[in-house]
Amino acid sequence: MEIGNHWRDIIDSVQDGIILVDAQGNFVAANHSAQLMTGYSEDQLLGRSCRILNCTGCDIKGTGKGKDWCQLFSQGLVRDKKCMITDSRKQTIPIVKTATVLYDDQGEIVGAVETLKDISENISYKNELASIKRIYHIDDGFHGIIGRTPVMQNLFEHIQGVAPLDTPVIILGESGTGKEMVAKALHETGTRSDKPFIKVNCAALSETILESELFGHVKGAYTGAASDRIGRFEAAHKGTLFLDEIGDIPLSVQVKLLRVLEEQMIQRVGDNRSIPIDVRIITATNRDLEAMIRKGAFREDLFFRINVFPVVCPPLRERKDDITLIIQHFITILAKKTGKNILGFTPRAMRRMVSYPWPGNIRELRNTVEYAFVLAKEKSIGGEHLPDKLLIGNADADGQTASPTRSLTAGTGSIPVKQSEKDALVDALHQSDGNQTRAADILGVSRVTVWKRMKKHGITLKTLEK
Repeated sequence: MEIGNHWRDIIDSVQDGIILVDAQGNFVAANHSAQLMTGYSEDQLLGRSCRILNCTGCDIKGTGKGKDWCQLFSQGLVRDKKCMITDSRKQTIPIVKTATVLYDDQGEIVGAVETLKDISENISYKNELASIKRIYHIDDGFHGIIGRTPVMQNLFEHIQGVAPLDTPVIILGESGTGKEMVAKALHETGTRSDKPFIKVNCAALSETILESELFGHVKGAYTGAASDRIGRFEAAHKGTLFLDEIGDIPLSVQVKLLRVLEEQMIQRVGDNRSIPIDVRIITATNRDLEAMIRKGAFREDLFFRINVFPVVCPPLRERKDDITLIIQHFITILAKKTGKNILGFTPRAMRRMVSYPWPGNIRELRNTVEYAFVLAKEKSIGGEHLPDKLLIGNADADGQTASPTRSLTAGTGSIPVKQSEKDALVDALHQSDGNQTRAADILGVSRVTVWKRMKKHGITLKTLEK
């Protein structure tokens, strides 16, 4: 395919502005996006000096052409430089500029091509986010832990109180409450913050692998041990070792772990030499260790060794006033990561989020926010972007509950008690003569949810006619 004659179509198809200048900085061409950005038509730019844009990122000498005209021609390349230009209305526009020098066959400078990316929308979005953060008093929290409720302030005080000591801490709480974040905060606030923080998920490893991971092994200690390897205790020397899900450690490993904690010495698997270690121990579990002790599944002496200072991570249902802060924190993180200009939830969607019990705690909340963030196309996340679990059996903005297991009335229709989701949907569609918006009003959910449920249950307007 010959593309030589299509260069104009090519540059006009690019979303960013593209301009070409000669060796003296005079405009030779400007694509459609550049014309819209600057407010000048190409005819107005042709032959005029690039100085007309008053770019703050340019160092123009203006004593000749090529290297004597602009610093760009000396450097040969400018990449992702943030600067400002002035448009035809004398308004400044923030841009990111990338420029490349063009040479002829003899190596002489003939001009340059510049790409201009308008970032004014991103800056406006960041200003809006900053305003929202000021309104809600949002910051990065206590070492990344977001919370302003009394139970969280009490948790932060406990962390600050015990962090400077080497006292063993056990972190208790349901799954998803942020126990690892608390462990990191203890490490970062303590005197060992500049030393390693090593985590071991005790539930994810078998008995043999767990022992090797904790204490290391020597070559030939077992099949597959091709060389010596240090364990997590040695890796955490002078720092902190975080043993997550300690309630899942087998009894045989519990015995060895207790000895290490008491003697501050480890032996690698397959070796009889003792190696001194200096490690601060933090443990965590979502299990009832005292109940496990009564059943003989956990050693009482190990429990007393690790349970010197217990710290409890409260479940999300006990700190509902923190939910809006946490949601906005996740929105900010996702917006930075993806570049999507989403500012937050609509009031009605936020009320649904706050009223949900969150059995999976922070982890479930984070996953739900990310799910809704992916679906949202505008600046706000609405109820139609939420997963069904938040719409079924969960009070909406008016206190009504969108659930197929109770009587619902809205508009001119009603849904009988204890119907299945599919039957309730079919009844609503019949009452609304197949109108999905009216069916949504009857069910008390969004139109998108009706569409999703129709797809889920294989319901079409044709099947309704049968």
